[in-house]
Amino acid sequence: MFLSKLIPPEDAKKIIFNHLKAPSTEIVDLEKAYQRVIAQDVTSNLNSPPFDRAAMDGYAVKAEDTFGHSEKNPAQLKIIDIIGAGEKSRVLLKKGEAIKIATGAPLPSGANAVVMEEFTYSEGKHLDVETSLVPWENVSPVGEDFHKGDLILEKGKILNPAELGLVASSGLDRVSVFKKPKIGVIITGSELVMPKTNLEGAEVINSNFFTIKSMIKSCLAVPDMFHAIDDASLMKDMLTKLLNDYDAVITTGGTAISKGDVVVDVANEMGDVLMHGVSLRPGKPFAFAKIHGKPVFMLSGFPVAAMVQFDAFVRESLHKMQGLQMKPLTIQKKATRQIASTLGRTDYIRAVIEGDVVRPLKIKGSGIIKSMVESNSYIIIPENTEGIFEGEYCLVLPYQSLKA
Repeated sequence: MFLSKLIPPEDAKKIIFNHLKAPSTEIVDLEKAYQRVIAQDVTSNLNSPPFDRAAMDGYAVKAEDTFGHSEKNPAQLKIIDIIGAGEKSRVLLKKGEAIKIATGAPLPSGANAVVMEEFTYSEGKHLDVETSLVPWENVSPVGEDFHKGDLILEKGKILNPAELGLVASSGLDRVSVFKKPKIGVIITGSELVMPKTNLEGAEVINSNFFTIKSMIKSCLAVPDMFHAIDDASLMKDMLTKLLNDYDAVITTGGTAISKGDVVVDVANEMGDVLMHGVSLRPGKPFAFAKIHGKPVFMLSGFPVAAMVQFDAFVRESLHKMQGLQMKPLTIQKKATRQIASTLGRTDYIRAVIEGDVVRPLKIKGSGIIKSMVESNSYIIIPENTEGIFEGEYCLVLPYQSLKA
């Protein structure tokens, strides 16, 4: 299999996205919904809070009873009841009266303010209020957060702690979420071994096993990892099995832009290789196929190239496969030095954001994993741009903005 024409990255993404299936859904208990992508709009069944409540510990009063009063001229009130957390008073508060109240407790009938305990002095049922209040001071009104019938969360959002609290406050204990895509990963290379200190002959540590697995997890998808030697027959058998069991397959290695690449040749034999080669540095030998109706992403064997290809093409695809509405956040920063580039090619330059500027690293090799640790962002030089001058603003993609 050999495709000589390099496809622009944006065109490559369009091809990929057009061949992804719509995500399926399932109902889960809210307790198990952390970091799932919600598949429904959430309309509240309740007001939150469901009643006027005390915003702090103190005394429920009529604000009018405190007008014009101060530490030197306190209002003198009578304590007629106590409301603890989870309790509700049945007493109607009248002029000249006060009710001791805990934070979050329902405001009693007749009250319209809460005075902080720090501004009071009490003895028995006598209360001095040493400040002046305005109506509804220190009160959280009913529906302050949201009202019954309000749209409080749109589908496609990740259910993180705040979102879970919001959904729970609306009265729901179960939600519809998109299913997490299961991804089968084949790391190819006869020379690859798992980490050890006594390497023999041409053995190389299988670092892609760990980088690709963790990158898939950062997309909220579920990876299972496999290793294959460079053998076409074995690759075909493994790919056939994984396509039956998984929603998508990712491979690394065997994608160089040349004839005789095991992975790409097998993919072409089994289905349709829709692209092989993109105008991206690093990461030119990226391929994508659709086999048995499922997407197959073929990444380079070089660690940095594979990571860039993943961030450029796979990450957003895995987001779309679980209904996640998320776009990486790019920013503009001034480059600390000149960066050469070639028209017709998109460059992903490893870089470090330092305040208002971004410093490109000088390391170019696509096997230098350390450069991904030393950097915190990509400088993206589009294909229609011939380099960046020192001090010129450039497009920067922080690694942090890529994570779901």
